[in-house]
Amino acid sequence: MVDNGSMDVPEISAEWYRDVVDAAAGSPEPVQWFVGHATEGVILLLGALLVMAALSRRSGGPHDRALALIAPVPAILAYVGSEFFKTVVDEDRPCRAIAREIIAGACPPPGDWSFPSNHATIAGALAVTTLLLSRRLGLIALPLAALGAFSRVFVGVHYPHDVIAGVLFGALVAVVVTPLLARPTSEVLRRRANRPDSPVPKLASRSRP
Repeated sequence: MVDNGSMDVPEISAEWYRDVVDAAAGSPEPVQWFVGHATEGVILLLGALLVMAALSRRSGGPHDRALALIAPVPAILAYVGSEFFKTVVDEDRPCRAIAREIIAGACPPPGDWSFPSNHATIAGALAVTTLLLSRRLGLIALPLAALGAFSRVFVGVHYPHDVIAGVLFGALVAVVVTPLLARPTSEVLRRRANRPDSPVPKLASRSRP
């Protein structure tokens, strides 16, 4: 174990981190540039895929429209959850605990904890939610999420276990929250669709003979 803040980092994760960071430092500059930009760009691409998946559901029935409406919620909840875990675990960044030059340039400031990775958490939630809405787009989103998670180790700001935990947590939130919210939301939409636009007029009283 490696003593790192209030959390003992698994030695294998620290070793993998050293290996990846060393490989990143020795990689060609175009590779460093690509991965350095991918670490942020992947989140934007995943967000775009989620929007496309949600729009593909808008013309369906109440359940499809409910999925489209609640699509962003799992990623938001996953992010909030990852921020909570960061304050509980208090794991220092590897770029500060293991003194090394990283291609990210600067290590995040003290207090910006490492476990779990917010980027990986959001990527996992976006990718799995996209998969639940559209299998075709989801199969594109999953490898993108893996690339985004790996890029956080490559640029030197996270341990491998940070990003693995983040992806798994984000995926779990998406799997649990999406159907949980879709059911009541679809019921509300179904009731609204069945509700008449105006009150049913009362029958006229019989005229007297």
